[in-house]
Amino acid sequence: MAEPKTESAMESVLRVLLVKSGLPRPEAQAEIRDRYGHLLGRIDLFYREQRLGIEYDGATHRESLAADNRRQNALLGADIELLRFTYGDVVGNPDHVVAIVSAAHRQRSSAGTSRAKGRRAA
Repeated sequence: MAEPKTESAMESVLRVLLVKSGLPRPEAQAEIRDRYGHLLGRIDLFYREQRLGIEYDGATHRESLAADNRRQNALLGADIELLRFTYGDVVGNPDHVVAIVSAAHRQRSSAGTSRAKGRRAA
């Protein structure tokens, strides 16, 4: 379960929570680039096939809110769903976190399958 790319203990707690709940292991600190190769941002945890990003927002995010918002807007523009969680979420209500991520993972998996079928039919 070790992940050398993780940047905080709580990112690890969140990743382990998701994996122990039965979700696939997400990619840690995934770099997201646009079609020209320009870096849009890094996502704490990422399900690449589903284009589903998960962020742990610790206390340092209070100081970087404007930069975080710009990065989030760029990622949303790249068709990435971004879920954000705090300490209170991960520790205080882990079942709710798992439910939200699981639902988004299922929905994005189904949407990806539908898009792939549509491309094959065309």
